[in-house]
Amino acid sequence: MNSTREGGWSTFVGAAPPSLSSYYFLLGLLVQLAAEMYLISLLALVALTTASPLNFDLESRQLPTPVSIATAKEYLDGLEVAFPVTEPSYDRKAFRHWIPIDGKCDTRETVLKRDAKAEIVVDSECKATTGDWISDYDSKSIMNAHELDIDHLVPLKEAWGAGAWNWTAERRKEFANDLTRPQLLAVSATSNRMKGDRDPSKWMPSNPSFHCTYVRSWIQVKQYYELTVDQAEKEALTKYINEC
Repeated sequence: MNSTREGGWSTFVGAAPPSLSSYYFLLGLLVQLAAEMYLISLLALVALTTASPLNFDLESRQLPTPVSIATAKEYLDGLEVAFPVTEPSYDRKAFRHWIPIDGKCDTRETVLKRDAKAEIVVDSECKATTGDWISDYDSKSIMNAHELDIDHLVPLKEAWGAGAWNWTAERRKEFANDLTRPQLLAVSATSNRMKGDRDPSKWMPSNPSFHCTYVRSWIQVKQYYELTVDQAEKEALTKYINEC
């Protein structure tokens, strides 16, 4: 086969020029390849977005520090002793939670971030998926966020009978989403279900090293929200605070 050059283009003598259909076939392959590369890039971007760390500017990764032992004793002395109110009956829906805190991230996700030992991984809706937590109630190590509950240290039902039945809806929402006082913490779902709505006269964490923090927090929350205590509850709180 002989080759000649005319006007800067090389041609092969005796070779048939490519057909128009061949050009369209090659063009189709290039378009398909470009589309596949774009799809791969898009999927990679989505993966990075949905598995990004949840970054809140929080000062610590633990329950807000409760009042001192001395202050807790002072608060305890000032708590009103009364029988729990049973009418009107408790309505969990009266305590609106969880509420938005930062975009799609609500109270639950904020507490999970705060209480984690390291950065957590969230999905596109800011729902935590994995991380590293220690449940203070039972010292259990947890990696899966679905195994965690956000516990109201003073339970909603306990608060209802101790005075919250007479609150405004706004006050109950504040109580149910309180990130300022030691009222919310991430614990194992197992320990939270065991606790239920019981006060310290009927239930305490199985982790004894957390008892002092627990009763100081309980007393602080009750004092701040002007909630009553029953006699058995006050006796139990007195016993545990004296053991701190």
